[in-house]
Amino acid sequence: MKTITDKSRIEEIFTRGAVVDILPTKKEFIERLLSGERLKMYIGFDPTFTALHLGHAKNIMFMEELRQLGHEIIILFGDFTAQIGDPSDKSATRKQLTHEEVKHNVAGWMDQVKPLISFDDPTNPAKIAYNSEWLSKLSFGDVVNLASNFTVQQMLERDMFAKRLKENTPIHLHEFMYPLMQGYDSVAMNVDAEICGTDQTFNALAGRTLLKRLKNKDKFVIALNLIANPKTGELMSKSNGTGVFINLPPNELFGAVMALPDPMIDPLFLHCTRIPLTEKDALMAKGPRDAKAIIASDIVKRFYGEASAKSAEESFIATFSKGGVPEDVQEIKITKGESLPEILIKAGIVPSKAEWRRLIEGGAIRLEDDTKITDPNFAPIATTILKIGKRRFVKVLV
Repeated sequence: MKTITDKSRIEEIFTRGAVVDILPTKKEFIERLLSGERLKMYIGFDPTFTALHLGHAKNIMFMEELRQLGHEIIILFGDFTAQIGDPSDKSATRKQLTHEEVKHNVAGWMDQVKPLISFDDPTNPAKIAYNSEWLSKLSFGDVVNLASNFTVQQMLERDMFAKRLKENTPIHLHEFMYPLMQGYDSVAMNVDAEICGTDQTFNALAGRTLLKRLKNKDKFVIALNLIANPKTGELMSKSNGTGVFINLPPNELFGAVMALPDPMIDPLFLHCTRIPLTEKDALMAKGPRDAKAIIASDIVKRFYGEASAKSAEESFIATFSKGGVPEDVQEIKITKGESLPEILIKAGIVPSKAEWRRLIEGGAIRLEDDTKITDPNFAPIATTILKIGKRRFVKVLV
């Protein structure tokens, strides 16, 4: 298949600031893109959670732009590695998921990424892969052979391992296997490039090492930034339950973007919209509220279409300018004895029990009359409307 080598179009993809680093060099990678060679590139996601946030959406949007250039794009679901647990940026061992939990999360993620990248393009559709296809077939001898390409000292170079070692916090042996497994993904798919977040660079470089040693092939590592509040440094994180999750219905997605602090306007504009960069100054001049409304509308439109985006904006103005409750508030059903946070998690309303507790402790869960809920085991005895955070409402039908 012929690729697009238009220099201005390629440069435009790389000028929105998502790319932090390209190894071995950006110059070499751009030269490959301009050469007309069709490259095989992938990005991997471990489905350790039920929902993706805008930080993931940003990465998929970047992949879609590379696909539109004509390159072979693979979205890899780490259904095998998710059961191990990536220790990246973690001060403690991750909880290992069951196969059923991973399977459930993958199904949800597929629906969430479809608006962002074309799997149906007649000439060059994006592809889906699962690393259980090859990792589950490795024998113990295969794993030992792969491990022989790395030293314990190399593994301990990872910041979080060094920190745990210093603090005398346990580092489990299986956690050393994670970069080994993710690295082997590159070998199994025989890729030319891996796109990853900056928190995954170590794992991606492990793949570069294995691909070079096992197939004598060089791989580019393209590290993308993580969406963070420029003032506080707080990251959007599926593990921590922070950020704007893209499985929200239109009105709530719009409201969630509007609820973000003003310093997030710039990163959201650059990474989560494709509003032309030439319009940035004019947008910022409108003031924080109007600028966020334009960004929120653009994001909702990407997932649900223009009509839904317009309706969501109108609903937001009508509801929050009057301090009321939306007419189309989401409903969930609960029976006596069921756990409210578990029902909310299953419905994708609250990402985790840890986040539920954090919201309770922060006074962010309230009844319709603005009474704070302080008990994490709160169980409504009659139909109740909960206000979660600043912008989200849910009707609990008992």
